[in-house]
Amino acid sequence: MKKYFEYTGPSSENKSGEASKFWEVTVEGSNINIRYGKIGVANGQTTVKEFDSKEEALAQVEKLIKEKTKKGYVEK
Repeated sequence: MKKYFEYTGPSSENKSGEASKFWEVTVEGSNINIRYGKIGVANGQTTVKEFDSKEEALAQVEKLIKEKTKKGYVEK
């Protein structure tokens, strides 16, 4: 499973600027790979989180997706 989200809106770091960020999550077995960063700037950063089961990984992904969409990220 792979999902990609983008955020374009007010920047939390720069109060007068706009932010263009992406966030991508991929589930591979019981691992979650998260890639994030600024749109158009290299490939971003990647983190890997390991879980005991695929079900735990999927539950965590659903939680993370809810957090991101609440902040204004939109799935592309």
